[in-house]
Amino acid sequence: MKDHDAVAALGALAQEDRLAAFRLLMMEGPLGLPSGTIADRLNIQPTRMSFHLTALERAGLLTTRREGRHIRYAVDYARMRDLLTFLMEDCCGGNPAVCNLASGEFTKT
Repeated sequence: MKDHDAVAALGALAQEDRLAAFRLLMMEGPLGLPSGTIADRLNIQPTRMSFHLTALERAGLLTTRREGRHIRYAVDYARMRDLLTFLMEDCCGGNPAVCNLASGEFTKT
């Protein structure tokens, strides 16, 4: 991942409604949810939610699939892994054991 891709992804997540939608979709898994359902669950107007979901999609964090008149959004897990890898690649001076990355878990402090 290049710096400008990471900045775009992090910038898209740096808004309360978008972050809430992204976290909701992370919990839903690869099938995702229709935009109207996301708006309902987060108590956000559908037009405003559509705007935020489009921003997340443009940043490469979400995928979309049309189902009739509805658009279903899901997290692009490969892209999210790329972002996390980018953020952590220089962690701990090249010693991932310090961050407990070798086990695939992050140590909470």
